[in-house]
Amino acid sequence: MSNFAFLPSQFRDIAQAATKAEGHIMGDPRTACFRARFALEQIVLWLYRHDTSLVMPYEQKLNALLHEPSFQNLVTDTIFQKARVIQKVGNQAVHSSRPVRQYDALQAVKELHHICYWLVRTYAPDASREGAGWRDDRVPPAASDASAVNREEL
Repeated sequence: MSNFAFLPSQFRDIAQAATKAEGHIMGDPRTACFRARFALEQIVLWLYRHDTSLVMPYEQKLNALLHEPSFQNLVTDTIFQKARVIQKVGNQAVHSSRPVRQYDALQAVKELHHICYWLVRTYAPDASREGAGWRDDRVPPAASDASAVNREEL
């Protein structure tokens, strides 16, 4: 069972993206970081579509969305900092030739998990959060037939 199984059906696309990130932590950390960033983008875009307090900025890149004043007023500083970590690690995974450590991928996906928990607590408060705590033993092992995705493919 994935660490993201607690997400209710209204967040199905986010859960799928987050689960894909989680699935690459052990076998392909670079892809895990990229996919964590993608899942973050899905969360942020969901927020802009569903929360009327948010004002869509002219530029719709992740950085602009995160730094829009209405977004800054919506999320706590803790959630914002977690989003920035995921954004930074995801960008480095795609644009840097430096190796990506499993530890960094694990941390990025854990930060994503925290943001997902905040999302459910804030926007689906009646949804069950049973089993929502992060457990390292839920992270799937590296698939033996999986091949790493290179930077150009990302």
